[in-house]
Amino acid sequence: MLAPENRLRTKDFERVKKEGKLLQSENFGVIYINKKDDLPSRYGFVVSTKIAKEAVHRNRIKRALREAVRHNLSILKNGHEVIFLTKRNIIRRTTDEIMKQVREALERVKKR
Repeated sequence: MLAPENRLRTKDFERVKKEGKLLQSENFGVIYINKKDDLPSRYGFVVSTKIAKEAVHRNRIKRALREAVRHNLSILKNGHEVIFLTKRNIIRRTTDEIMKQVREALERVKKR
């Protein structure tokens, strides 16, 4: 489970979407901002009903993304805000594949 201090609040989603930079992956897009402060990095996840009609599938995807971020919290230093925007083909991916792609995406965000 992702700690509360690492969760992006609903009110911050619009600001990150508006001001953030976008990276594309095979299964999701990543919008991020580096605020350059000492607060812990925060993460948000968007899995719409266009991706999966049933809540059980959307929740599985969100759990996999959260777990992947939790395992890779050390990649990004403090001060980042990141949103994962899922794409349709993520529903066919295993949790291991999702975790690998999240790690790669966070490494790309770190380099920028």
